[in-house]
Amino acid sequence: MKTIGIIALSGCVDKEKLNNAKLNLEKIGFKVKLSENIFYKKRYFSGEDEDKLKALSDLFQDPEIDIIMCARGGYGAIRLLNHIDYNLIKNNQKVFCGFSDVTALLLMIYKKTGMITYHGPMACSDFGCENGYDFSLEYFEKAISRQNLEFEGNKIYTKGSAEGIIWGGNLATVVSLCGLDFIPDEDFIFFAEDLNEPVYKIDRMFTQLFNIEKFRANCKGVVLGDFLYVDNQDWLDELFHEFSIPAVGGFKITHNQEKVTIPVGARAVLSGMKLVVNKNKLVVM
Repeated sequence: MKTIGIIALSGCVDKEKLNNAKLNLEKIGFKVKLSENIFYKKRYFSGEDEDKLKALSDLFQDPEIDIIMCARGGYGAIRLLNHIDYNLIKNNQKVFCGFSDVTALLLMIYKKTGMITYHGPMACSDFGCENGYDFSLEYFEKAISRQNLEFEGNKIYTKGSAEGIIWGGNLATVVSLCGLDFIPDEDFIFFAEDLNEPVYKIDRMFTQLFNIEKFRANCKGVVLGDFLYVDNQDWLDELFHEFSIPAVGGFKITHNQEKVTIPVGARAVLSGMKLVVNKNKLVVM
C-alpha cells in the first residue's frame, strides 16, 4: 500500500474538499498523510513561504511517503523556486504530482535534479468530489508505474513527427518562469494547457517562448491540451495552425477533472496524432 503525502504549496486549502479527498484516496487503497502546513493561511497563500518550504523538505525526507500530491493550484509556487533545497530532493526522490500553478515546481525540480515529475491530479481539485475521478486515477496509476504510455490527440495542426523529452504544463505558469534557467538542455516536445485566457494572450505567451533562442532550438513539437473558456475558438485554431513544427491538439491535458498524467522529463515520440512516452528510458542528469 502506497502512502500519499498531501501538501499545500499554492493557494489556501478548503477543509471540506481536503477531507473528502483524504477519504476518497483511502477508499481507493492509499494511506494518506497531511503536511504540517496544509490548512495554514496568509492572504491568498497556504501560509508563509518558509512553512511551505519546510513542509516540502519534510515530506521528501519522510521514509513512509511514496507520493507527494499537491492539494491544489492557485498562486504562490513561483515564490519558492529560489529557496528549495534541490539536493535534498535529488537524494530523496519520490513521485511529485500536480498541475496549474504547480507547473513551476514540476519544471524546476526536473531542471535542477533530473527527477521525473508528474503533471497530473491534485487532491482537492480531482479527488475532493464524491465521484468522477476514475479516469484521472487510472492514468495517474499508469504513469507512476513502469509501463509505457500512449496518448491520442484528435486534431493535427502541423503534420510531422518529433522526439525528445515530454515537458511543459500550464502555459501562463511556464511563461512566468522567464528570467530563470528553466528550459531543458535537451530536445523536448512541449505540452501546454490553460484556462480563462483570451486568444491574444495565448498568442503572446507562445510567441514569448519561441522568441527565446534556446526554447526555439530545443522544442521539436507541440502537444496541446485544453484551452478552456477562450473568447474565440476559431482564432485559437488559426493560431495553432501557424506553428512551423509538428503540432497536435485534443489531448486530455486539462483543468477539467478527467485528465491524463504526463511524466515530465520522460522520453517521448510524437507521430501523427499519437504521443508515446517511454517510461523505461527516464532522463537522469
